[in-house]
Amino acid sequence: MKYQHVRFQSFGYELPPEVITSGDIEERLVPVYEQLKLPQGRLEPMSGIKERRLWPKGTRPSDGAVLAGEKAISSSGIPPGELDCLIFTSVSRDMMEPATASFVHNQLGLPDRCLVFDISNACLGFIKGMVTLANMIELGQVKAGIVVGCESSKRLVDTTINKLLKAPDVTRNKLKLAFATLTLGSGAVAAVLTQSSLSQDGHKLLGGVTRAASQHNGLCRIEADA
Repeated sequence: MKYQHVRFQSFGYELPPEVITSGDIEERLVPVYEQLKLPQGRLEPMSGIKERRLWPKGTRPSDGAVLAGEKAISSSGIPPGELDCLIFTSVSRDMMEPATASFVHNQLGLPDRCLVFDISNACLGFIKGMVTLANMIELGQVKAGIVVGCESSKRLVDTTINKLLKAPDVTRNKLKLAFATLTLGSGAVAAVLTQSSLSQDGHKLLGGVTRAASQHNGLCRIEADA
């Protein structure tokens, strides 16, 4: 869809305070490396990732999203009371029900007329959220809104490492299949989009395109905890 009346008004992000390096992860996997006769120092060169960030234990995805959202709203020049829509877009969520967006909405103090819902589509979630909000603005359904996201990978990384350590039949192939999970990090982001009538200096959003190649859905899978 092409846009004539949508502005990218502001952006905000929050980095978790805990840092874990690729070397730290490999130290925890020493028994697996020794069993498979693999040298350490493989994860960083293969992934290009030296370190990743993790939230402290007990931090909920809504907590990080609120921090990023506060920054985006503060720099937008748009009063919170003028935001008509909030979309939470991450895989991580506080709980199955209600929508994590409802927790973020409450903590940000947005108006009760604000439309609130979640969109989850892995790495594409935030972009899909922006396109969805931009479509609504272009169609005149809302004048301004905010898209937020916060991923929390600590439990997933820890679970993957523990499964590898406890596996009685760990193989190089099983380690390879776990590779993507071992690269995951955490963080939060937010963006405020507005109708052009509300924005004097926002960047014009030209358009958005979506494509699906769902036949490749097996490339990255994370099974349910249960």
